[in-house]
Amino acid sequence: MPVRPTAALSALLTAALAATALSACGSGSGSSPNTLKVSYKQSTDNSIKVMDTYLAGIKKEFEKKYPGKKVEFVPIKAPDSEYYTKVQQMMRSPRTAPDLVYEDTFLINSDITSGYLKPLDSYLSQWPDWKQFIDTAKASARGEDGKTYGVPDGTDTRGLWFDKRVFRKAGLPVNWQPRTWDDILAAARTIKQKVPGVVPLNVYTGKPAGERATMQGMEMLLYGTGDGKSDPLYDGGSKKWIAGSQGFTDSLKFVESVYKEKLGPDVSDALDPNYTTTVVGELLPQGKLGIDLDGSWLPQNWLPGSGRDWPDWSKQLGLAYMPTEHGQAPGKVSMSGGWTWAVPAKAAHSDLAFDFIKTMQTEANAKKWYIANSGIALRKDVAADPSYATAQPGIRFFTDLVSSTHYRPAYPAYPKVSTAIQEAMESVTTGDASAQQAAGTYDSTLKDVTGGQVVQK
Repeated sequence: MPVRPTAALSALLTAALAATALSACGSGSGSSPNTLKVSYKQSTDNSIKVMDTYLAGIKKEFEKKYPGKKVEFVPIKAPDSEYYTKVQQMMRSPRTAPDLVYEDTFLINSDITSGYLKPLDSYLSQWPDWKQFIDTAKASARGEDGKTYGVPDGTDTRGLWFDKRVFRKAGLPVNWQPRTWDDILAAARTIKQKVPGVVPLNVYTGKPAGERATMQGMEMLLYGTGDGKSDPLYDGGSKKWIAGSQGFTDSLKFVESVYKEKLGPDVSDALDPNYTTTVVGELLPQGKLGIDLDGSWLPQNWLPGSGRDWPDWSKQLGLAYMPTEHGQAPGKVSMSGGWTWAVPAKAAHSDLAFDFIKTMQTEANAKKWYIANSGIALRKDVAADPSYATAQPGIRFFTDLVSSTHYRPAYPAYPKVSTAIQEAMESVTTGDASAQQAAGTYDSTLKDVTGGQVVQK
């Protein structure tokens, strides 16, 4: 989607999404009191059935445990940004609200402000398993009002995936661990020179990639600038968003270098909303991508039964942590997010919805999901289980990054801030603006979308 839609086209798209969402689900007053409607994000890649398979098993277990109750799934197959829009449209009315939704943690506070979600504290206080969840997981689903609005089903971390086959051809070490950003760019330049036909480095960018660009791209860079102690995006002391930082400009310069020097994919590919499907389904398995700045969940794409089985991925791919800009302490960077199961404020069957959450989140079912989804355990009992730690190559590497990870400042304005970040990235990716110009535009947009709640650094 390299071409930005006009305002009129944007309005038509929004209307179309709303119509699709409203016709997708009718959980409200006219629905059966014995039918639970569960909405979730279905992969846009038809070969990825991890969530579908897992939920089918939970449905069978739930309906056996609660005779007479039925579960009806309302899957939404769409890129992240479209999924968010559709779910929000559905939650606006009792007639269309599902009973349970899959909610990205970064949207919780904005959806609370919009009145879309129901607090779950009364349920959680009577659920013994809630004590097994680590504190950071609980915090990720907590609103600014102190109440909890979702049950997280795992977290993730991010790092650098690199292809050992490509590195050997380029004469680079297969135990590669860059210490600075310059080390990453140097490796990408070597690959470009010595291994033609291969994309040297993938950094997700632009609005079509949505939050993938913000988290895997910009924030993995931004949080590696400065002293590593203070949040470079949001100032907690003044409760304001940060503008004018050198770290933000430096991060955009890195993105600018990747695309200006043609170290990344073609711009048209980079701005394809489904480019991640190409990365995991073609480029990485076929040895056509040197370095990929990406997440801990990638192996779910290559597991047996995934449709693109790749049993040797752990032999062909190496893992390296993302370094800080100049190698300054703490030396490594990760971002963490995750999803929760949340109950819409206008759901018809809240009690039944939480019973479904409890079924999903037994120790056994949670472990099954973490492993199938290549996720990181949030339950202390599962994390301590040796069968979890050894279930899949890479789990230990990405779990160890939790100690170095950062979380997004998921306040109500964050979704708009994230979009502004994507726009800044896209402008340097296409060459429409320099890093300095894009940073200046971002600062102006930031002031607008936060109602002037900005502090200069």
